[in-house]
Amino acid sequence: MTSPSPGKWIDLRARLVSGAGMVALGVALMLAGGAWFAGLAAVAAGLMVWELARMSALPGTAPAVPVGLAGGAAVVAATLSPLAAGAAIVLVASGILTLVMPARRPLFGAFALAILVAAWSLVEFRALFGTVWLFWLVIVVVVTDVLGYFGGRMIGGAKFWPSVSPKKTWAGIVAGWAGAGAVGAVFLTFTRAGGDLIWISMLTAFASQLGDIAESALKRHVGVKDSSSLIPGHGGLMDRFDGLIGATLFMMLTALIVDVPEVKF
Repeated sequence: MTSPSPGKWIDLRARLVSGAGMVALGVALMLAGGAWFAGLAAVAAGLMVWELARMSALPGTAPAVPVGLAGGAAVVAATLSPLAAGAAIVLVASGILTLVMPARRPLFGAFALAILVAAWSLVEFRALFGTVWLFWLVIVVVVTDVLGYFGGRMIGGAKFWPSVSPKKTWAGIVAGWAGAGAVGAVFLTFTRAGGDLIWISMLTAFASQLGDIAESALKRHVGVKDSSSLIPGHGGLMDRFDGLIGATLFMMLTALIVDVPEVKF
């Protein structure tokens, strides 16, 4: 095991401060639910679509602000509509926004669809299954990220996928899986979920990591370090919530197959 150098921790303070602020705001609005949580999802989606438009288009040609506003508006419209109509809205909106882009349309379209579907799905997930499961999902993503961060820096070792995400190590990846499994085990003690929750939590962690890796691949392809500089120590919203996007998409697909017992508070 290699000893971590001070440079590896240089961004930790900014990450912790801004992360704490995001957690406080997110928890408050998740508990509030309704229009408050839907508004959070819409604003986050709009900002991420804005970041995506800036990264995907040719320099000086991206209609980033109107595209971002339209993305957020689409999430608002979807959350105010019945389930099937909401799904149609985010699908159509991502297609229309893709046609507006002057370059890299397939790349933009894939990520825009993922962002809009994930934002809408989070609101529907809370409404359908309860706040407890929304907290489970977010905690799995956070624990996966935190243990991956510390595991990678304290243990080091072989890289997971160096050509795409050079900072990720196998130690961090496995640490994230283990932490997610532990989260699942904890939730078994006070919910009606079955033992499958442990491996579902671990697969959700892997989906979160794949979301992170996908965004890393996007940034390498377009030649940027961060999606934006909105969040100190984290870069942009896509840099912070790429894992949540991957985990949300996976969990919504899983919920179509596995029974999710409703638990609310």
